[in-house]
Amino acid sequence: MSAHPPTRNSLSFIFVTVALEAMGIGLIVPVLPSLLTEISGSGLSDAARWGGLLTFIYALMQFLFGPALGNLSDHLGRRPVLLTSLFVLAIDYVIMAVAGSLALLIFGRMLAGICGATFSVASAFIADVSSKEDRAKNFGLIGAAFGVGFIIGPALGGLLGEFGARAPFIAAAVLTFVNFLFGYFVLPETLTAGNRRPFSLQRANPLGALRQLMSIPTLGMLLASVLLFDLAHYVYPSIWSYFAAETFHWSPGEIGVSLAVVGVGFAVVQGYIIRVIEPKIGAKRTLYLSLLCNLIAFVALSVVTTGLVAYAFFPFSALGAMATPAYSGLMSNMVADDQQGELQGMLSSVTGIGMIITPVATTQLFAVFTAPGAAIYFPGAPFALSAILIILAAVCAVIGLTPTHKTKLHEAADSKDQTS
Repeated sequence: MSAHPPTRNSLSFIFVTVALEAMGIGLIVPVLPSLLTEISGSGLSDAARWGGLLTFIYALMQFLFGPALGNLSDHLGRRPVLLTSLFVLAIDYVIMAVAGSLALLIFGRMLAGICGATFSVASAFIADVSSKEDRAKNFGLIGAAFGVGFIIGPALGGLLGEFGARAPFIAAAVLTFVNFLFGYFVLPETLTAGNRRPFSLQRANPLGALRQLMSIPTLGMLLASVLLFDLAHYVYPSIWSYFAAETFHWSPGEIGVSLAVVGVGFAVVQGYIIRVIEPKIGAKRTLYLSLLCNLIAFVALSVVTTGLVAYAFFPFSALGAMATPAYSGLMSNMVADDQQGELQGMLSSVTGIGMIITPVATTQLFAVFTAPGAAIYFPGAPFALSAILIILAAVCAVIGLTPTHKTKLHEAADSKDQTS
């Protein structure tokens, strides 16, 4: 059955939903130290430890519940899962705004991580309404939305933080509830009755979903490639502030401007440039090109010594963001229409792994190579590690996208089933 044509309003809703998810991550960053010191009554060092725990909990919930929401949307449809998640998320922001204890704040971040896994359902919506040829470039809209949210979130959080540490949570609650109302009136259901399937707990967890998807030839290598890419790519939010302060001696304001520039670049590339490049060279070559750009950026940033030179390589970092929609488009075309939510949920879990591992690994690596008396002073070590991971990701992608006899038999069977 052909995909349902999306309306402008429904696509706008998906864009805003993903942007709000990204904003929700960054919105609380500027005020979290103040809020944690207020609630815990301890100093900044203890607040930093609690902040690390909250980040870990959020990422862990995304990892665990991404497949569950994706599979649930394959059964109930995209509309009810998205709207319910947004409504609960709005309530969660209210809970965090009034939280007077660390336990309630932890509960709030758990709930935010679960409801924030709507990224997988939004991606499944895009897969429903896109032809196979257009999926990669349309997934770029989601990446662009995330980039916009990444830019606006910290800036808005810092501005509202002037009115109190809880003001950003109230604003997030209002914005999320308004978006819920917008979606209630404009969002259509895109999953047809023929493409629905029963919800299964066995498939609604990361290991179960992975086991099902691994039965598809070559998809496992692409999932491995995505994991390696995410582990490499999360070096930016994990280490950039520390790296720029150490290497370039930038102030917090200069670091914020550089992050905004990167965010704008990501949004432009995923929202516009990929829609020009991908139709001309195809999703596979777009992926290879983006991995090459990432490699160039990481190698350069590992040895750069001045901020001006770093800015010169930001375009390569931005072009590297084409990898995410290219991966999603290629893998979306490998699975059946009733598996789109499951696939996107698995990708959300893979992203969660990157959010869990990379901040810990890269900050520790940075500390080792910048500590007083370090045997080798190498602040760019985390970017060098990311370059190695990108090379491994490229190897996995080439293996996964090289046709084999088994792959051809699988594709022939799919073609026969569709014909019959």
